Amino acid sequence: MKNKKTNFLEQGQVARLLLVLAIIIFVAAIIVFVVLRATTAPPPPPINEPTVPKSVYETTLGDVKFTFQEARDMGKTLFGSMSTSPDYQKNLTTTEKFIMVRIGAQNKGKDNIPDRVWDIENIVDSEGRNYVPLNNIADAWLPDPNLCGALLKPEFSATPCVKIYEVSRVSTGLKITVSAFKKENAGTYDRNQKNKETALIDLIVTQ
Repeated sequence: MKNKKTNFLEQGQVARLLLVLAIIIFVAAIIVFVVLRATTAPPPPPINEPTVPKSVYETTLGDVKFTFQEARDMGKTLFGSMSTSPDYQKNLTTTEKFIMVRIGAQNKGKDNIPDRVWDIENIVDSEGRNYVPLNNIADAWLPDPNLCGALLKPEFSATPCVKIYEVSRVSTGLKITVSAFKKENAGTYDRNQKNKETALIDLIVTQ
């Protein structure tokens, strides 16, 4: 009988000992977890990199779809021998550079778009500087006929418009302004400047 009591007491002591050990291990685990959390460096904040705008090589204003076709650096001299009148045309020079731009315009609508409804305008650089086309001055180096603003028939191939610009050598990030007048309800076009829409197309300038 005495042995049974002794065994019972020993079993109770073992159970209490195991319980105490379990509590100690649990508390130790909590302490280790808290210490690790306190000593672990927080993750670095996310870096917000500046968003780089995507390049735009085509855009649509009303029924006119404009598409970039070519931009060529023609250097400091437009040679008379390369003009439409090579026998008597003199060279045209600049201290900066000449850039020839060709943009295609296509009618995506269902009716003809009359002439003088669409056009390409100034070149704009990354600093907001504007460069106007050399109208009349560089006509001798433009295609003849030059179809800028010509009548556009529905879904015909894109009509090319070519212009030459005098641009600073330090200018980068060049874009071309394209424009078209809005169509009115009657299907006509009011060429008032208030009705003009514009957009920018990126230029890839090659030599």
